Parts: sequence; C-alpha cells; structure tokens
Amino acid sequence: MNNYKIIVSGGGTGGHIFPAISIANTLKQRFPEAEIRFVGADNRMEMERVPAAGYPIVGLPICGFDRAHLWKNIEVVRKLFKSLRMAKKIIREFRPDIAIGVGGYASGPLLWAAASAGIPTLIQEQNSYAGVTNKLLSKRASKICVAYEGMERFFPAEKIVLTGNPVRKDLEHGLEKREEAFGFFRLNPAKPTVLMIGGSLGARTMNTGMLHGLDDLIASGIQLIWQTGRYYYEDIKRQLVGKDTRGLLWYSDFISRMDYAYAAADLVVSRAGAGTISELCLLKKPAILIPSPNVAEDHQTKNALAVVDRQGAVLLPDKEAGTRLADTIKELMADTQRLQSFGEHIGQLAQHGSAERIVDEIEKLIQKHSSWR
Repeated sequence: MNNYKIIVSGGGTGGHIFPAISIANTLKQRFPEAEIRFVGADNRMEMERVPAAGYPIVGLPICGFDRAHLWKNIEVVRKLFKSLRMAKKIIREFRPDIAIGVGGYASGPLLWAAASAGIPTLIQEQNSYAGVTNKLLSKRASKICVAYEGMERFFPAEKIVLTGNPVRKDLEHGLEKREEAFGFFRLNPAKPTVLMIGGSLGARTMNTGMLHGLDDLIASGIQLIWQTGRYYYEDIKRQLVGKDTRGLLWYSDFISRMDYAYAAADLVVSRAGAGTISELCLLKKPAILIPSPNVAEDHQTKNALAVVDRQGAVLLPDKEAGTRLADTIKELMADTQRLQSFGEHIGQLAQHGSAERIVDEIEKLIQKHSSWR
C-alpha cells in the first residue's frame, strides 16, 4: 500500500525549509498514502512555512549556542535536553519508517532519537562544508545525500550519494517567462538587469553597498531588482524618497515571484547559502557571491569557493561589499563575454532532479528496513 510514515526535520532558514518541503512534496507525489510530519524549532520560520505548505509540524524548544555570551548556554543546554526528550516521544508515538534531516536546529535531536530507536535516518547535507551536528549524526545515519563532491572528508564514503539540493520547481519554468517578468517589475526588457537578494530578513552590508553605489549604477543604465529584507526596508524607503531612479529600480522587502526575478536577471548578487547556489547553478545565472560572516564555521565562504574555483562566480567579502559592490557590478555587466562564461561554468555544477533522487534513496532505505523486520 506504501502508506509509509515519514518524519522530516528542516528549518531555520529558507535554504533549509524549501528543500525539506520539496522532498516532502515529491514523497507525496510518489506515495499519496504516505503520512508525513515535520519537526522544527519553536519560533523559527518553519513553524509558519511548513503548515502553509500543507504539512503538520511539531516545534522543539531548541536553539543555537551563543558563542559570544557563553554563560547564556546554560539555558541552551536545558532546551537541548528537553528537545531530546520530546524527540524521543515523537518517534515512539509516531513510529516512522524513516527520519529525514535537512538541516536546522531540530534535525539533531530528531535524527539522534530516531537512530537510537533503530529507525533508518537520512541526512541531506546542503553545504560544501559539513557542520559539527551532521558530522556527529553521520556516524549513525543510514544514508547521506550531498550536493558537492569531495564530502568523504566529512562523512563515511560508503554512505554518501551525490544528489544535489532540491530547488523550487517553479524557478526553471520561470525562465520561459522573461517578458512577463519585466512586466511584473515594470522594467525595460532591453536594459541590463541585476537582481540582489540578501535573504528574507536582509543583509546590512549588501544594502549599504547598494545605497552607496545606486546613483552610479543608475547613471550607467543598469536596472535593479532589489530585495531589501524585512529589517531594512523602511529605512531604505526613507532614503530613496525623492531620488531619481529613472524607472530603473524595483525594490521591496520581499520578492513574491522569485521565478520572475531570476528570469529577468542577467547577474545575481546574493549571499552564498547552499540553496541559493543550487538555484543559480540550475538556472545558469552568473553571480557575485557575498558570504555571510554570521554563519557557523564560515560555510558560506566554502560554498562560494566551490563555485568560484570553477569560474562560475565572483566572491566579494562581506567587509568589502559596502564600498566595492557597485564597482564590481559595473565591471561584470560591462563584460558580456565574461558573464556568458560564468553562466556556462556555474551551469556545469547543476544537479538535476535532486528531490526525485533523494526520494529514490528514501524508498530504498524504507524497503530495506522493512525486509529486516
């Protein structure tokens, strides 16, 4: 009957939530009778996004360690042990056929509890540099799906499968809607266009760099689609009052149609989260990557270097974005041959059908585990 019970943990950021939902959607398409539940972290983005996608979710009180204020970690440890107890109860009561971890704070307790109960576990490691939690979990994991080559330096080689990161299916189809995209943003399809995305909350240095060089970019005839992020939108809006952008600027705190945004863009300026890089590879979009300095183990820089080393993007350090962003954009936009080369090279890193390939591995594990019972 394939009425499997599957539990998924993924959240913290859009880069973790969207792949988790993509995997769940693909599971539901292949196994309509499957019962899928999510486990997330309380007060994080997944607690809103997952129910909106149609899946139930249970929140754990877990949070990240505070490296700046070590004394605050007493409460962090208390929440960790409470989350472990809750995860064990969830596994015991739901009795899943498999547990899947796609990153985020809740993946640790959930996969640990599942493995302790003899439930097969699958890790989907999105980054080119594995974090401490996934390295610990990998020792008991049944399978590890990765997005980059060379991950044997972090995980047991026999458990690794190269699948890539799942991306939203609407994005590829959006490339066919370039004319509609320019209509949506009220921009000119004949003008060179740059998309800047700093995440749903925003990125201060990226926004500073854009404000600093906006007049110069507009004077150069470059069009801009600018996602400011929720934290910075009102301040940026005030600073743009009365500024003559000549109809070359569209900006908002959030872009509801990322398929259109990518379709319109000749160049993308972005953080170097694993999910975003996977989208850029799949869509063959040349990029300026500005790694966030506020992530564990500087993994965004390592993600960016995996693309830069293949001549698919430019890496601009965060500390330089405030002063060099506009000049870097102008230099690239003036060199159409280099942009084309970047697009070709970043496209060579794309992993197609990632969600389907991950679900293939999930199905194999469930069937193998069932045969042992």
